[in-house]
Amino acid sequence: MNFNTLKYYIIDALKSLNRNRTISISSVITVTSTLFIMGVSMLLMQNINIGMSNAKSQVQIQVFLNNSITNKDQENLEQKLNNISGIKSVKFEDKSEALEKFNKQVSEDNSSLLNNYDSSNNPLPNSFIIDLENPEISHQVISAIENMPGIESIGNDQEFTNKIISISKNVKWIGIALFILMVSVSIFLISNTIKLAIYSRRREIGIMKFVGATDWFIRWPLIIEGALIGLFGAVCSNILIYYLYKLVFIKINENLLLINLISPSYITQTLQWQFILVGILIGSVGSFWSLIKFLKV
Repeated sequence: MNFNTLKYYIIDALKSLNRNRTISISSVITVTSTLFIMGVSMLLMQNINIGMSNAKSQVQIQVFLNNSITNKDQENLEQKLNNISGIKSVKFEDKSEALEKFNKQVSEDNSSLLNNYDSSNNPLPNSFIIDLENPEISHQVISAIENMPGIESIGNDQEFTNKIISISKNVKWIGIALFILMVSVSIFLISNTIKLAIYSRRREIGIMKFVGATDWFIRWPLIIEGALIGLFGAVCSNILIYYLYKLVFIKINENLLLINLISPSYITQTLQWQFILVGILIGSVGSFWSLIKFLKV
């Protein structure tokens, strides 16, 4: 296909869009609506995944040390912990830090729990706080360290860890299922809308066939027309998603400072190009398959 032929196909597609403005606008609205719903779903899943990642990063194991442990044994234990696969970092927390942190964490009603304790009679032990690369390996890490000398006990909120793992897996599968569903619905709606547009031109296609036009001579302008419909719909959906999400993003950040959300720039830097590609692909493929019936003359 040379440049002049391609230029002819594009001009013909643009003329066809202008001639059939009502159906073309309906097709663009269909693409915009379906991609908008898909985009909102994707942003929701992305933000849930960010929340789960933040929760995973907070899963820790705390190794409480014997009061009788020597400095050398403590150094050896720290080295062994750092060498265990799956441990991201090991931080030493002495008893004075533990006491200060405890006093900050307790509620006002219980603020006097450790008021009578200071550095001379601090009941809390020294400990190592372990951050994991993945909370799913907490069992293996605990099994590897529980019999090491110098350890008094191991603290691990296993119930919280199990909940995080379970939620993460469910979110992953829900996201995959939702994506497949939305893609299927998008293809179905867009293909049927394009089929209606082609149906209105069935007589024109039949005449072109009878005067000797090849199938691809008929296909290309309509495929380009479908691609343009997909492109316009993708751009419109991205504009709607961007401004709506930006508004929600600002409101949430103003009122819920501790919640981390994906930046609106993700829509302009990543999502819009994905949607443009999907819109063009669905539009052109939908036109191609919808034409098969009408070319059998």
